[in-house]
Parts: sequence; C-alpha cells; structure tokens
Amino acid sequence: MDIYLKKKRWKWLLFGAAVVIVSISLYYTNILVEEIRKDERKNVQIWADAIHHRAGIVNYTNKLFEQIKTEENLRMKTVAETHRRLITASISEDLTFESSIVENNISIPVIVTDEKGNIQSARNVDFSTDTVKRMNERLKKEFSEYPPIIESYNPYNRSAKLILYYKDSKIFTDLRKVLDDLVNSFISEVVLNSASVPVIITDSTQKTVRHYGNIPAAKMADSVFVRKTLKSMAASNKPIQVNLAETGTWYIFYEDSFLLTQLKYYPYLQLLAIALFLLIAYLLFSQARRSEQNQVWVGMAKETAHQLGTPLSSMMAWVELLKIKGVDQETLNEIEKDVVRLETITDRFSKIGSQARLENTDIVKLIHDTISYIRSRTSPKISFTVNPGLDTPVMVPLNVHLFEWVIENLCKNAVDAMGGNGEVTIDIVEDDFNVTIDVTDTGKGIPKSRHKTIFNPGYTSKQRGWGLGLTLSRRIIENYHSGRIFVKSSTLNKGTTFRIILKKKK
Repeated sequence: MDIYLKKKRWKWLLFGAAVVIVSISLYYTNILVEEIRKDERKNVQIWADAIHHRAGIVNYTNKLFEQIKTEENLRMKTVAETHRRLITASISEDLTFESSIVENNISIPVIVTDEKGNIQSARNVDFSTDTVKRMNERLKKEFSEYPPIIESYNPYNRSAKLILYYKDSKIFTDLRKVLDDLVNSFISEVVLNSASVPVIITDSTQKTVRHYGNIPAAKMADSVFVRKTLKSMAASNKPIQVNLAETGTWYIFYEDSFLLTQLKYYPYLQLLAIALFLLIAYLLFSQARRSEQNQVWVGMAKETAHQLGTPLSSMMAWVELLKIKGVDQETLNEIEKDVVRLETITDRFSKIGSQARLENTDIVKLIHDTISYIRSRTSPKISFTVNPGLDTPVMVPLNVHLFEWVIENLCKNAVDAMGGNGEVTIDIVEDDFNVTIDVTDTGKGIPKSRHKTIFNPGYTSKQRGWGLGLTLSRRIIENYHSGRIFVKSSTLNKGTTFRIILKKKK
C-alpha cells in the first residue's frame, strides 16, 4: 500500500514540475509572440495608412476628373449648339463667330450626315471622308453616347435634314482611361496587398462584395461566412470609405493578417502539442510497463504451477499408500479433497498467460458449489447466501477453474474484512445481454479514494499477504472473460459490494 501512496505523491510532484516548466515556456513564448505581434500590427497599420493616403489621392483625382468632365460637357454642348446654329441659320445671317468656334474645335469629334447617312463633313475623327462615305453601324455605336442633333436646313424641303453626331474629346477619353487604370491599380493594390491582410471591398450598402483578397474563394462563396467576416472586420477596424469614379461609394473592410491571427493562438497550440506528446509518451511507457508486468505474471504463474506439480504427485502417492495401510475413510476423503483442490490451483496457475477456453456453464450452480466448499472451511459465524437458488439456471461462457478462483478471492477478502463474523450475500441477475454478480459483505468497508487502488498488484490492508488476489481476479474477469469487475459501493463499518459483469455470449 505504501508503494502506491509514494507513487501517487511522485505523480503529483512530477505534474507540478511539468506545470512549472510549461508555465515558464508559455510565459517566455508569450513575450516573443507579443513582440512579433506588435511588429506585425505596425505593418498592418502602415498598410492601412497607405491605403487611406492612396484613397485620398484617388478621391482627389476623381473630383478633378468630374470638374474636367463638367467643363468638357459644356464645350461639347457649345460645339454641338454651334453646329446646330450653322445648320439652321439663314443665308443673310452673320455666322463669323459660330464659324470661328467650329474652326477652333481641335479635340471634339464631330460628324455631319444627311438624312440618308451620307457623311457631309467630319472633324477630329480617325478616318478620312474620302474613304468612309457613309455613317456605318460601327460609327453609330462609337458615337452613341450622346443623342445626335437632327435639324432641317431647307425651308422649301422639310424632309431634307442634317444629322450631327458627336462624342467626348480624345483628350477626355484618354483621361478617363488613365483614371480607370488608377482605380483598377488601386483595387489591385488593396486586394493583393504585401501585408497579407484579409480584405473585402463592398458597395455603399456594405453588403454586396465587389472584390476580396487573401481569403479562400470557397469560403467567400458562403454567404453566412461573408456576413460574419464583415461584422468581425468592422468590429476590429473601421472600414475605409472610398469614392471611386463612376462607381459610387465603396468600403474597404480589413482585419489582422493571418500571421498575426496565428500568433495569437500559437502558445495554446504549443501547449496542446506538448500535452499530446506527453500523453503519447505516457501511453507508450504504460503499455510497455503493462507488457512487462504481463510477462512477469505469466512467468511466475507457470513456475508456481511447475513447482506445485512435483509435491502434488508425491501426495497422491501417499494417499494411495494410506489407503493400503487402512487409514479411516473419512480422513482419506478430506485429504483427497485437499489434493483435488491443489490440482485445481495448479491448473489455475498453468492457465495464466494461455488462451482460456470458455464453456457454457450454469453460473448459479458453480457459485453454489464454490460457496459450499468455502463454507466448510470458514468460521460458522460467517453466513453465506446465494440468490437465486439452484432451481434457476443461468448459462454464461466461463472458464470454471479461473472463475471459481475469482469467487474464492472475493469471499476470502470479505471474511477478512468482517473479522470472522458477518454475512456474505451473492446476488445473480441476468438480462438479455449480460449477467451481473454482486458480492456483498458486512465488513469494515473501503475508502472511496482506494476503490481503484485495491486492484493494483501488492495492495493489501492485511499485515500478511501479497496483495495479489484482487489483481488476479481483475485479470481473469477482464482479460479472459471480457467482463468488468469493480467496487459498486462501500460504506465504512457497514460493508462493501463488488460487482462482476459478464457477457452472456462470447
């Protein structure tokens, strides 16, 4: 018993040492992680500030473009109105000013056709009127941004009309391409950022996703994930608002980089890895220790059976000699019973480590017979009760000799616990799958803290004894019969109940 108390103390000491080592390791790791986290957070902040600054430039460029667009529209309207004025003016009118406006137009593309689509004149276009005579579908599509101006020019023929087509100037078109490239490069820089920051760009509703980066596409296909991520990002960092050309207001949502997120959980993963390693090591060492114990048990049992064999054979010869000498039959019968008992014990030890053969046996009769043998060799102050009686058979796959050994060990322990005076009750109950055997005594009981320890080798509460009875009993029940044995209940100074559960079918 002292061995297990010392073992328990050593376990607690080792556990305490492990806690101290792990705590120091986690503390130091947390310091390192915190420093790295600060640097990573600084990088994210620099990125966010850069995006704010770049967004400001984009917004300023967009505003400048809008001003240019307004002025360009005024110029286009002026040019278009001037052409309309030239078309509708009478011959007597002075059109010098209007003509100068048309002549000074060096940027806005203009095409004038008749009602049949024949090109009458063109200015600032990328083709020659010598080669392109009519307004084809390609030109109509190219000049479709603004509605054409249609005016009659002959007061004597109202069906004769001139049609004026115009579009944005080449300079304005090139400026729009530059702005589009600026917006696209800005979006690309946000999405494919060097800080590896997860980013989602939404429209003004903050719900519809326009672009995203550093987030798996499979996850972004899940609307629930997107909604939760946007909420989480908004809680971590205020979204960056950007007004992009001709697209309205967009919002840039972002959060800490994956590296920073990983650093938050690294110490806990480290602890989990250490715990997993220790658990695997403990299981491997425990398995090796159990295997070694099994080899010791088997070797000791085999050697004991071998050592008992020689004197047992000699005793059988002596019994025969006593019969010849005429010793009274009653004495011979008792001696023969003990010899048979020794044969049974030898057989039990020889079966340790071997594959036990189980046979369907009436467990009620077996226990009654075992108790009958124990009763004749126990103090008359001990009463034994077995429920049910012999008239209720219960069939279970058993190895008779080994299972008898278990019942004997439990009954002997019960007798010792009661100090030679008390009652032992054995209740047998069956259901569709299992048979339950409860062995109850009225002894001194077992403290709850020792309900599992008592099955360990060497544990004993007696001054004499090896403390192997319950250990062997557990091995027989669990290893050979695939059952269970445990302390069902125990009350100090009132008694203990051991429970055995066996399967009805092997």
